[in-house]
Amino acid sequence: MENQGLYLTPFQRKLLQKNLESDLRLEYRRRIEIMLLADAGQSQAQICEALRCAQETARHWIAMAQTGNAHHWNDRLMGRPKTVNQQFLERLKELVSNSPRDYGYSFERWTAQWLSKHLAKELGIKISSCHINRLLKEMGLSTRQKRQTAPKESAIAIHDIQSNSEPNLLWSFNFIKTSN
Repeated sequence: MENQGLYLTPFQRKLLQKNLESDLRLEYRRRIEIMLLADAGQSQAQICEALRCAQETARHWIAMAQTGNAHHWNDRLMGRPKTVNQQFLERLKELVSNSPRDYGYSFERWTAQWLSKHLAKELGIKISSCHINRLLKEMGLSTRQKRQTAPKESAIAIHDIQSNSEPNLLWSFNFIKTSN
C-alpha cells in the first residue's frame, strides 16, 4: 500500500511526481515541490528554506494541496497575461477594413484611439492606441488613408520675357521618369 500523505490523494501525488519528470519552468516545478513537501509533513518555514521561495508562494501552494486543488498547479500562467488573442486580431482587422459608420459612429475613418475604445467595449480587452498601431503595422494595415500614387511629372516652362510688342516665345518641356 502507498504511503499516506497529509493532503494529497495517491492519484494526485503520483500525477505531481510524474509532472516533475518533465521539462518544466522553475516556477511550475517549485509549485509541485511545495505541495509534495507539504504533503510529506514539512512546515512552511522548512519548505521556504529548502526551495528558497517566498512565504506567500509556499502558503498559497500549501493551501492548494490542503483544499484538494493540487491539479491546478499549471492553471495560473506565469508572467504578464496575453490579452490579445486571435479573436481580437481578427476583429481588429475586420473593423479597420470597414467604415466606422457601419458600427454607428459619425466619423468616416478609424483612429487607433477609437479602435481601442470600441474593442474594449466589445471584447472587454483594453490596450493602448500605440499597441493598436503596432498590431496594425504587423498585419500590414493602417488607419491612414491610402494615397493614390500616379507617375510624377516635372514640368519646366521657359518664357521669353521681353516687351509686349515682340512675339512671345513659349517652350515647354515635360519630363517623365522611365525605367532603364
